[in-house]
Amino acid sequence: MPKAESAPLAGRCAVVTGGTRGIGAAIARHLLADGAAVTVTGTSAEGAAQAPEGCGYVAADFTDPRSLDECAARLTELAPDILINNAGINKVGPFAEIDPADFTRIQAVNVTAPFRLIQAVLPAMKQRQWGRIVTISSIWGKISKEGRAPYSASKFAVDGMTAALSAEVAQFGILANCVAPGFIDTELTRRVLGQAGIDEMAAKVPARRLGRPEEVAAFVAWLAGPQNTYVSGQNIAVDGGFTRV
Repeated sequence: MPKAESAPLAGRCAVVTGGTRGIGAAIARHLLADGAAVTVTGTSAEGAAQAPEGCGYVAADFTDPRSLDECAARLTELAPDILINNAGINKVGPFAEIDPADFTRIQAVNVTAPFRLIQAVLPAMKQRQWGRIVTISSIWGKISKEGRAPYSASKFAVDGMTAALSAEVAQFGILANCVAPGFIDTELTRRVLGQAGIDEMAAKVPARRLGRPEEVAAFVAWLAGPQNTYVSGQNIAVDGGFTRV
């Protein structure tokens, strides 16, 4: 068991959506190390085998309204102190060729699901007068580029949603923020880009490297913890300086 001073989230319950791999898994592991009881979500029952050791698991397909309803009901029962909206999907393509069904699906996962899950956890947070909500956005929710219209639309949307949410709930001790990761060195990034692609991407970042999932996780855990007492309504980039040049 960790010592009390090394477990700032002891006694707290956290939910991390999309927590079976990449940034989500890193966040879940960090919250666990900080003493929280952590539940992660994944898209299917089989995903339970990929959940970080020590985490609970809820299967939820956020493209399916019924599955989202069931997940929201489960979160109402869990009544977490901390909600990390990490699950997200993307599809890149020219604006004129975007399939409306793809656009709708991306908004369902990236915007509607966080909206519904936040609604599910707010009553208990208000009753406790304490809560932390962090939604994982993206640098493409602060700036954008060609081919990113559906994804940027969703990530700019959660920024606006978070700002409005913070304005309503900060008075109850509930702090809500977005974190916007830049280019992060995940298994998926390596599979898609390869080393040559990663080197090319890193050269565009002032820090001259990709970020690590653990770096994003450490910042998210700080925002979600008791050390954060006054940061709310923000959309903060963790990007090695990329969006500032």
